[in-house]
Amino acid sequence: MPATNREAGRNVHIYGAKDPTTALGGLILTPGVTNANFYSMIEIFCIFDSNYLLQDEGDMEIQRDGNPLHPGKYYILTNGVRKYLAHHIKAITKYEYLVRTISASSGTRLGSFRDAIRQRDRRCVITGQAVVNADIGIWTGFEAAYVFPLAYEQHWINNNFSRWITILAAKGGAINSIQNGMLLENTIHALFDSYHISINPDDNYQVVCFINDCFINDWRGIAGKHLDQQFPEDPSRPVDQLFRWHFRQAVFANMRGAGEPVFECDFPPGSDTMGEIISGPKAAERMEFELFSRLAAGNEEKAIGS
Repeated sequence: MPATNREAGRNVHIYGAKDPTTALGGLILTPGVTNANFYSMIEIFCIFDSNYLLQDEGDMEIQRDGNPLHPGKYYILTNGVRKYLAHHIKAITKYEYLVRTISASSGTRLGSFRDAIRQRDRRCVITGQAVVNADIGIWTGFEAAYVFPLAYEQHWINNNFSRWITILAAKGGAINSIQNGMLLENTIHALFDSYHISINPDDNYQVVCFINDCFINDWRGIAGKHLDQQFPEDPSRPVDQLFRWHFRQAVFANMRGAGEPVFECDFPPGSDTMGEIISGPKAAERMEFELFSRLAAGNEEKAIGS
């Protein structure tokens, strides 16, 4: 199945006033997104050199407030968006957006990382679902997730992300710190890794869904909810800087232009997995991620066996 972009299903569309026919981006609107949230998201992928405001289709100015955002077309009014051109967007993509996929055949967790996350959280941090069989050692359906992916450890090192970590890992360097992970239900883990959902640390740890909430008819509905109070009070929780990094990635992936590709990750036995990756979009970036994911998996096996 070919990869698709993320503009399908959008009901919020963003235009520049000088070209009201070409969308700069958009959003699948889910519960919890406010006008103020919308402004802050636009400022992640669009750089301005003057003050600006948003207007809706009825020429009504949108205030930067806590009122819910509504579906529709929105227009950016300003003296000029600074260099909102193809070469500028490519520069942001190259240095800011990191392709991340899910592969059932590769793992990226160290045993020590997994165990530390389990001991601390004992629940899905996002849904709040408790691991009811934790006391007898059964964690089925729950996984230790990295906020920043282990496959990009060199990017972590190059940008000195370790400066944010205050609790060092027992093995594997700062990227394997408990402050770079959390326990998630496996479905939530897949959505988080795909940037379909994220956590905004600058809005009281609100869960933002960039696709329709899979749990909207379930008590675990997550769109617009805030993490429980136990989370921000825990000094060993993931640091805000890493959540902020992930949230920016999610905005880049889902809101800018047509969005980033959504990759097929379920390959039946006998599939030409590498062939499908190579023939698809962002082949080099995806191959890099898959390669380093598998290297990380090998290191995990060695660590567990030692």
